[in-house]
Amino acid sequence: MEDLQDRYIRFDWAIKRLLRQKANFDVLEGFLTVLIGEKIEIMEILESEGNQQSADDKFNRVDIKARNSKDEIIIIEIQNTRELYYLERILYGVAKAITEHISLGDPYHKVKKVYSISILYFDIGKGTDYLYHGQNQFVGVHTKDYLQVNVRERDAIVTRMPCEIFPEYILIRVNEFDKVAVTPLEEWIKYLKDGTIRPDTTTPGLSEAREKLKYFSMSSQERQAYDEHISAMKIQNDVLDSAKLEGRLEGRLEGRLEGREEGRLEGRLEGREEGRLEEKRLMVCGLKEQGVSVEIISQVSGLSMEEVLKM
Repeated sequence: MEDLQDRYIRFDWAIKRLLRQKANFDVLEGFLTVLIGEKIEIMEILESEGNQQSADDKFNRVDIKARNSKDEIIIIEIQNTRELYYLERILYGVAKAITEHISLGDPYHKVKKVYSISILYFDIGKGTDYLYHGQNQFVGVHTKDYLQVNVRERDAIVTRMPCEIFPEYILIRVNEFDKVAVTPLEEWIKYLKDGTIRPDTTTPGLSEAREKLKYFSMSSQERQAYDEHISAMKIQNDVLDSAKLEGRLEGRLEGRLEGREEGRLEGRLEGREEGRLEEKRLMVCGLKEQGVSVEIISQVSGLSMEEVLKM
């Protein structure tokens, strides 16, 4: 049984508090090296879109944006709960990163390659794998073959191959991982899922994480904040599941009673809206019963401290 001294903090908390520091880049570099399949060296952490969102967004979503030694942009995003239009938001984040890092009037060859890595703790759709990868490809409409740029034309017309230009999207479905961790990639997914790291690991990043991400290495104040974060997140996930189920059921019932398409649509919309309102109310009440501070509840719910006190 793992010793309590070897308890490790979650990756999302580490990204928020620890892995933005240069001294801890080796943990992130190891993770990216294993995931992308080539040596990654992080040069700097950039200001990310998620840091500018509301407190509620920052609770549900944690992200980090880095520039590597090849002058490419890497976005790592952790999503703890379900969110509408999630794929659209990934696309927006990548597009924003591309345009942010090319100045007006710059030639197009300065467009940076972007990696978008999403660590998902919810079911985004159907699929049997825990790791999915996607990139823009050109497929023949009739022949179904993949267009490949001729090497002889690279110097004349094409300076970079499509794989060197178009963004890459990596989706990690953490909850779908149920294997015994054998490979370095599997060891990383295992840590992302339940926070465990083998004591004899030699996996890049995880051996460093064993020293830098220990729970009991944090101050008592940091441990308290971390424990409140984990408790609030668990409660919120339970509330979200219950409220969304209630909203869907109510919407379907009203739609059936109306017996018309507009009735079904209105029922679903009203059910979803009431579900969202009830979701927040139950969340606040649940957190209060757990003794979570008003300040933390305000951050979690996106409500003001005055609104929280009134509930």
